[in-house]
Amino acid sequence: MARPMRKNSVLKLGGVGALAVLLLGGGLQLASAAENTGSSAAQTVNCPTVRDKLPAIPAAAAAGVERELANLDEEIARQNERLAKQAANPQGGANFINNAILGPLKSKRVAVLDRIEINFNRVGAQRPNLDSLATCGLNAPGVASALNSSVKAGNAATGGNNTTAAAQTVNCPTPQIPAVPAAAAANVQAELANLDKQISEANARLAQQAANPQGGANFINNAILGPLKDKRQAALDRIEIAFNRVGAQRPNLDNFAACGLN
Repeated sequence: MARPMRKNSVLKLGGVGALAVLLLGGGLQLASAAENTGSSAAQTVNCPTVRDKLPAIPAAAAAGVERELANLDEEIARQNERLAKQAANPQGGANFINNAILGPLKSKRVAVLDRIEINFNRVGAQRPNLDSLATCGLNAPGVASALNSSVKAGNAATGGNNTTAAAQTVNCPTPQIPAVPAAAAANVQAELANLDKQISEANARLAQQAANPQGGANFINNAILGPLKDKRQAALDRIEIAFNRVGAQRPNLDNFAACGLN
């Protein structure tokens, strides 16, 4: 029997308020629909995108650069998960987020950006200076993080002996999730971060495939899109279970598992 899906409605359980989750503009938007819950919408990290700041990427460096761009997005997803947990269960003092989340995030981004620069340098291309892109701030509650998987290259190469055309990226539907009970918010946020991470990983593989094609005509479907659908289905199932576990109506998110290509 098909399970009814409620989109962007406010769920109330026995007078306990919820966090309304609205998916707008391709990103997660958390808005307060509270009734004495003590919970607030989670902030997300606000990091400068890197893909659109890069010069044309040499073909020999493309796979390495894409891998590091995916690393940047994965780290954003991890820190957004931590911010969601912090919103649900605050800990530390006033500087906890700066000291425990934003500070370490900057250090990790410095290392990743350095590896991107090295990828250029290693193949004899001019090394870009990406130092200014390491520091992140915070978005207001309800604003989604900008991801490298969501922006176009700022200076896309068009082929030739030394450069590579921009790779395709996956085109995944944004899950339309009903209002999230406060008790399920951290788990839902964590799984949404997993979905972003999966997209980043698939985009990195597509970049590697563009730089070094392998397999037959169905390679992308069999080796990238098929496994991505399976991973998304598992994450979407865990979102449904998070609702069910706290006594809320379980949404049906099956239609959001399959992805195509941009």
